Amino acid sequence: MTPRLDLPLLPMSGKTHGNRSAVTCHLRCGDACSIAAPNTTETSYFRDVAATALKRRTVVGTGVTVAALTALASAPAAANPTGAAPGRPRQLPFTPIAPQARTLDAVTVPAGYRWDAILRWGDPILAGAPAFDPAAQTPEAQAGQFGYNNDYLDIIETNRAGTTALLVCNHEYTNENIMFPPGTAAETVVRTAWAAHGMSVVELTRRKRGDVWTYVPGARLNRRITLDTIFTVDGPAAGSDLLKTKADPTGRTVRGTMNNCAGGTTPWGTVLSGEENFNQYFLATGTERTESRYGLSPTQDSRRWRDFDPRWNATSADYKNEPNRFGWIVEVGPTDPTSTPVKHTAMGRFKHEGANVIVNSDGHVVAYMGDDERFDYVYRFVSRDTMRPGNSPKARQHNLTLLSEGDLSVARFTGDGLADGVSDGTGEWIPLTRGGASMVPGFTIEEVLVFTRLAADAVQPTKMDRPEDVEPSLRSGRIYVACTNNTSRQAAQVDEANPRPLNKDGHVVEMIPTNGDHTANTFAWNLILICGNEQSAGRYFGGWTGPVSPISCPDNVAFDSEGNLWVSTDGQPAAIGLNDGLFKVPVDGPERGHVQQFLAVPSGAETCGPVIRDLEGSVFVAVQHPGEDGTYAAPQSRFPDYVPAGSNAAAGQFAGPRPSVVQVTRS
Repeated sequence: MTPRLDLPLLPMSGKTHGNRSAVTCHLRCGDACSIAAPNTTETSYFRDVAATALKRRTVVGTGVTVAALTALASAPAAANPTGAAPGRPRQLPFTPIAPQARTLDAVTVPAGYRWDAILRWGDPILAGAPAFDPAAQTPEAQAGQFGYNNDYLDIIETNRAGTTALLVCNHEYTNENIMFPPGTAAETVVRTAWAAHGMSVVELTRRKRGDVWTYVPGARLNRRITLDTIFTVDGPAAGSDLLKTKADPTGRTVRGTMNNCAGGTTPWGTVLSGEENFNQYFLATGTERTESRYGLSPTQDSRRWRDFDPRWNATSADYKNEPNRFGWIVEVGPTDPTSTPVKHTAMGRFKHEGANVIVNSDGHVVAYMGDDERFDYVYRFVSRDTMRPGNSPKARQHNLTLLSEGDLSVARFTGDGLADGVSDGTGEWIPLTRGGASMVPGFTIEEVLVFTRLAADAVQPTKMDRPEDVEPSLRSGRIYVACTNNTSRQAAQVDEANPRPLNKDGHVVEMIPTNGDHTANTFAWNLILICGNEQSAGRYFGGWTGPVSPISCPDNVAFDSEGNLWVSTDGQPAAIGLNDGLFKVPVDGPERGHVQQFLAVPSGAETCGPVIRDLEGSVFVAVQHPGEDGTYAAPQSRFPDYVPAGSNAAAGQFAGPRPSVVQVTRS
C-alpha cells in the first residue's frame, strides 16, 4: 500500500498512542496495537478503593452509573475573561448534526453554518516560499510552507478592531505514505518531513469581526519552527550530563522540536507546545529502564532518520542522550519571529499532550499536563514566582521566566467522599520537586525532571487511561482531563478514576481545587462523561438522562464564553464506526452532560485544537491526518481541495488529502 521509495516506508500515522486500524497501529502503540504499554510498574490501581466504591454505586443494565455531584455548587468561580453575562443569548445556536459514517469524506456542520479551509498543508507562508507542488516537494520549499498534520491551534487577535490576528499551530507528525509520489528519493522524503514538523505562526486578516480569516503570505511575523530551529534549555536540568551530546556538550541548546501535540496560550502572550511521541524517531537499545519506560526500542525508527543524521541513533555513545532532549514543554513568543524558543525542564519530561495555565488567586501560575500513554499520569506545575500584571518590558521579561522554576507534582485519585454524597472522589498532588530539590528518594533533581515517569512511578500516583488534554476553565476554575481510551485495562485494574475495563471509548474527569486554590495539595473530582454510544456498557453523561450525540475517544477540550465544555475526538472510526467530531457539553445547570455534536471531520481525520469564538459566531478546528491509510496514488480522502480523480489540479491544489485549519461560521 505504500509508495516505492529508496527506503522501506511503512504506512505510518506517526502517533504512538493511537486507536486506528491495524494498518497504522504499528507506530501508535495504542489500543489497536500489540505493543506493551511502557508503564509496567506495580503501582496501585486502587483496587480496594474501587471495590468499596462500586458497592455504593447503582448498577443498572448497561453498567455502572455515577452518583450525582453536589460539590459543584461550592466550586468557586474565576473571573470571566470574555465578559459574557449569565443568561445572555447564545451566539452559536445550532441543531446537533447526525453522526457521520467513517467512510464519509466531508466536513459536516450544522444547518445555517459553512466551513472554509483557511490554511492548508503546503500553503506558502514565508517570503519567497514557492507555491505548493505535491509532485515535487523539497525540504527548502516545505521550510517556508505551512507544515503537516496541524494540531494545537490558537487565533490571537492583534488589534482592537479584531481585524488582524496571529494563527499559531503545532505540526505533530507526517504521513509519508500519502505525502510523496512513488520514487521520491529517501533523503528528500526524510528532510522534507523534518521541515514539515514543528510549528507555524501566520498573520491573518479580515474586514470585520465574524468574517472568515485570510492568511497573509510573506507577512512580517510569519514563522516556521522546524527540526532545525535552535531552542534554549532552561530550568534545573539545563546543562545536566543527561542532556549532553557530541553536538551539544553544554546540554543547553537543542536543535528542533517534534511531535508537537496540544498546547496552550499563556496570559503573557506566549504559546506552550507539548512534545509527545518522540520515541518513534530514534534507534535505541531499549535495554535500560530509562529508555524502555519512554517507549524507546530497536524497532521504533521505521522512518530511518538516522541514515541522514547520526543524532537519531541513540545506540551510539555520541548521541545516547539525544532522546532526553525531547519530551518537554516548549514556549514560543509568536510576536517576535527572532526570539529563541525555550524548553522548560522544570515542567518534567514525558509524552506531553500539552500544558494549560491558570493564574491562581495569589499570583502563582499553575500549569496542568497529561502524559498521553496507557496507564500514565496527570501532572501539575506551580511556578516559584508570581505573575506581574501589565505589559511593561519589565513585567513581560519577568513573566517569561515563570515556567523556568517551580514545583512539579503528580495526581493520585481516591474514592473517599462517596458516602457523604458531596463528591465522587478526593485526590492529592504528590510532590516530585519542591523548592528546586527532589522529593523522590533515590532521585536527584535532574533525574526527576529528565526521567519524570520513573520518578512518578516511585510515588504511586493513579494510572490513567491515556490522559491527553488537561485544561482549566477560566470561568469556573475547574479542570477537565480528557482520558482518550485504554483497552489494555483489565477488570482487576479498574479504579475510581478509570471505571471501565477494556475502555475503548474513554471518559472525562472533572477536578475541583480545594477552596478554589490551584496550589492546594488536595482536590475533589468526579467523572462528568463516560463516553460511548447507545450500546456502550457503563456510559454516563454528567447526570443528563435524555438523548445525546454518540461520543468516543475525547482528546482536546476548549471552552466558550458561557463556560460550556467543547470536546474534540480522536478514534471514533475504530471505536464506534463514526467520523471524529467536535461536541458541546454544558457543565452546569439542568443540561449538564448534554452532549451535542457540532461538526464532523472527513474520513480518516482527527479533530484537533478546537477554538471557540461564540461571541462572533465562529469555531475553528485543525483537521489532522485525513485519509491517513491511503497512498499518494490511491488517496482515501480528497479534503479540502476535492480535486476529482484524473483531473488536473490548479496551482497549489492536490488530488489527495491535505491537513488543514478549518473555520466554521454562521451563513
